Amino acid sequence: MKILVTGAAGYIASHTAEHLQTLGHEVVGLDNFSDYYDVSLKQLNANALSAKGIGIEKIDLRFAEQLQSLPTDFDYIFHYAAQPGISATSSFEDYLDNNVIGTKNLLDFALKNKNLALFVNIATSSIYGIQATFDETEPPKPASFYGVTKLAAEQLVLASSRLGQLKACSLRLYSVYGPRERPEKLYTKLIANAFNNIPFPLYKGSESHLRSFTYVQDIVDGVVSVIGKEDIVNNEIINLGTEEENTTQQGIEIVEQILNKKIDLQIVEARTGDQLRTKAVIDKARKLLGYNPKTSLYEGLKAQVKWYQDNFLQ
Repeated sequence: MKILVTGAAGYIASHTAEHLQTLGHEVVGLDNFSDYYDVSLKQLNANALSAKGIGIEKIDLRFAEQLQSLPTDFDYIFHYAAQPGISATSSFEDYLDNNVIGTKNLLDFALKNKNLALFVNIATSSIYGIQATFDETEPPKPASFYGVTKLAAEQLVLASSRLGQLKACSLRLYSVYGPRERPEKLYTKLIANAFNNIPFPLYKGSESHLRSFTYVQDIVDGVVSVIGKEDIVNNEIINLGTEEENTTQQGIEIVEQILNKKIDLQIVEARTGDQLRTKAVIDKARKLLGYNPKTSLYEGLKAQVKWYQDNFLQ
């Protein structure tokens, strides 16, 4: 099938594009190559995809006219593109334009694809709020611009499916880590600072935060498993993550164990809107998708350390 992946130069989306190609699909990526973080890192991902024959169009979803250059014969759309995280450097308008307006423009484009089997929205556990330990029936209580606008995007997508305009689902992801993780995220920054002998800035109190740290390939396996299940997942919200919980401190200690090195921690002020606990409730994903994440935190972090070494220490 022919599949469009938005945000394809990004972290999880680039892995998804690669995996879809290995399954025999024709994959087209798009990305606006935002400078939210170092564009050279996105280019590194884009080069990896290009080497496998997956092209990425430079398109910004905030501007509907830029989508006019795309063909309208896609069978699936996997929508990852978003303004991520809860960074103090991002304004509300950044989140609104990228996450809500961008999604609306993509939906308008999706409706032009007459053979579209499914629109897959990639959402986040941040929609649940400070505590994300619930199943999909829990009323959302987002506590950040990111969570609020991702909820709005999710509802835009599901509104289209409720109206019978297209088939769609929304997948809420939990604390994804692994190779290509963004540079400001916990483990990439932790590993980089350790190798470069730079103190790691640890948000006050975050060492006791609990997370469903989920390895990226386990997430990708869940995401692509919706293919062929359009009737089953239509208009559904589905959590994807691991049921295993670890504290941030435990994650730090595992990285130290892998590197055989003590990491210098520098305590900094806590972030507003940071989640205190995430625990993925994945009964629905198991039932509908046969979802079964298997990678331990140690195994996943070992792979992430190797990726960092291979790409940044040569």
